[in-house]
Amino acid sequence: MAIATINPATGEVIKTFQPLSDAEIEKKVQLAVSVFKSERKTPFAVRAQRMRKAAEIVERDKEKFAHLMTLEMGKPCKQALAEAVKCTTACTFYAENAEKIMADEVVDTGAKKSFVRYLPLGPVLAVMPWNFPFWQVFRFAAPALMAGNVGLLKHASNVPQCALAIEQIFLEAGFPEGVFQTLLIGSGAVDALLNDPRIRAATLTGSEQAGIQVGVGAAKRIKKVVLELGGSDPFIVMPSADLDALLDTAVFARIQNNGQSCIAAKRFIVAEPIADEFEKKFVAKMQNLKVGDPFDEKTELGPLSSADAVKDLDADVQKSVKAGAKLLTGGHPLQRAGNYYAPTVLTNIPKNSPAYGEEFFGPVASIFRVKDQDEAIRIANDVRFGLGASVWTNDEKERERFINEIDAGMVFVNKMVASDPRIPFGGVKASGHGRELSAVGMREFLNAKTVWIA
Repeated sequence: MAIATINPATGEVIKTFQPLSDAEIEKKVQLAVSVFKSERKTPFAVRAQRMRKAAEIVERDKEKFAHLMTLEMGKPCKQALAEAVKCTTACTFYAENAEKIMADEVVDTGAKKSFVRYLPLGPVLAVMPWNFPFWQVFRFAAPALMAGNVGLLKHASNVPQCALAIEQIFLEAGFPEGVFQTLLIGSGAVDALLNDPRIRAATLTGSEQAGIQVGVGAAKRIKKVVLELGGSDPFIVMPSADLDALLDTAVFARIQNNGQSCIAAKRFIVAEPIADEFEKKFVAKMQNLKVGDPFDEKTELGPLSSADAVKDLDADVQKSVKAGAKLLTGGHPLQRAGNYYAPTVLTNIPKNSPAYGEEFFGPVASIFRVKDQDEAIRIANDVRFGLGASVWTNDEKERERFINEIDAGMVFVNKMVASDPRIPFGGVKASGHGRELSAVGMREFLNAKTVWIA
């Protein structure tokens, strides 16, 4: 894939970039290794000052960064602005908490002194996706840099200007050159970086196939890796829920980021007594969405990231309908310039169809009717993914069962799934392993060194 900015709302090629040569990559890796030797010794107070400055820069230029996100991947402008602001929360959280997270943990062993000391690993390779081009990077970079690690970013090839802008933010914030570097390279160059012993660890957010490739590559070199590979998240609605109060959230949980979010609700599992009402009102709201120019503040649903994304999504929808799924609305690309797909709702989903458990990256919702909580849990778990789950119930016993029995890294009750710097983010099964965010995420790329003083 070419490294280029291509406006997904129009198909226009805005700007292209030449991938780094092998010599240029080597120069950047050498710089990362060199600067790590000094950066690991930098006091927390100094790192925190820089990280707070990074937050100030993002806040100052949030409209500019939001414009870049919308231009490169089609995110509605209001959501792009919210993403830029969210990045400041990660910077602030780790500026305030990194020293506490990395403090020595004293252990009573009977020795004169014994404790765990958390120390940085070194250069970390981050392979990041296009769908949240700023937030995905900041939720890696803020904890990694506050820990004293250094970062090498291989961003998605369709958001090169976002990638370069993030590097400049950290430079302007006062981080030394080489602490955070953007590598404009194709995916074919990743394995060579994983093979480099100077790269100490890797993290990837992306497709299941990309995760397998990076996971295998890291395993062959015995390197720590964190993988976040998406999901087919359930959105479960039980009879005790306030249906009218949750419907707007249900629709947004499916179409946020134009339906291109790993934690978007994809499968709506609804109890039979309220299924007719939910289906009718949900379909009506999907049909009434304002689809259009992502730079228009009134737009609720913009384009998909590429023409290929539209083709792939439509192919899966048609396969599902052919297998027996019932189409309630949509089910086709929109006849207009750009990469647009109609808001779509499917029901009567057969198990042998893509709509049953695949990750649909676009505005396509699957509705399942269930007779009770047992069936809701069974269908929720009957997929290979296990990232997040949103459950809507005011019954305390139901809530506890959902929390304990749903196979997911995250369960949100009476709220759509979201990421937050204060809590761990990640999944189980084919959704990956390891965690981002919170103290847990920061420690993924630290050496928990045991110290015993006799």
